[in-house]
Amino acid sequence: MNDGAPSPQKSTLPGFLGTLDNGIAKVEAVILAAGVLLMAINTVANVVGRFVLGESLHFSEELNRILIVMITFAGLGYAARHGRHIRMSAIYDVFPTTVRRWMMILISFVTSAIMFFLCWYSVSYIYSVYSSGRVLPTLGFPIYLIYLWVPVGLTVTGIQYFMAGIKNIFSRDVYLSTTVLDGYDEQETEI
Repeated sequence: MNDGAPSPQKSTLPGFLGTLDNGIAKVEAVILAAGVLLMAINTVANVVGRFVLGESLHFSEELNRILIVMITFAGLGYAARHGRHIRMSAIYDVFPTTVRRWMMILISFVTSAIMFFLCWYSVSYIYSVYSSGRVLPTLGFPIYLIYLWVPVGLTVTGIQYFMAGIKNIFSRDVYLSTTVLDGYDEQETEI
């Protein structure tokens, strides 16, 4: 695998699925970029406040907590889209392409189902947090708002794995995602 940043790619899925895939990719990119930039600005401002002004920003820790949850769960879909998820493929790699493709279809659909189950479970957790009425001490936001990113990220990830399964059904090659072919770079095979 190439450790560089994945290049933006247009979805190769037909019709509505391709439009959905491209739209989700754009939203993910904006969320991740904005989240990382806001976290960096917030952290630098807190350090400057602490050492120059002698007092930290009181809301900084809570804001970073919100941004970490947002970046983590938006990043799940991004990782699935670019085939950057962790794989243990020692057994998988010994099979011929046809068997690997059917295994990838099964893996994609099972992973998608697990993501949707976790999404459902996270919604019930958010409801219990909502019912408690807890708020962040400094910002005063209801705590359940922080966790709304969890079902969104899990849903997007479930959609990505589902579309990867669809892509593998209609392809002769094996795809890790809708645009990333299964395989290794030359550097990895030499090791």
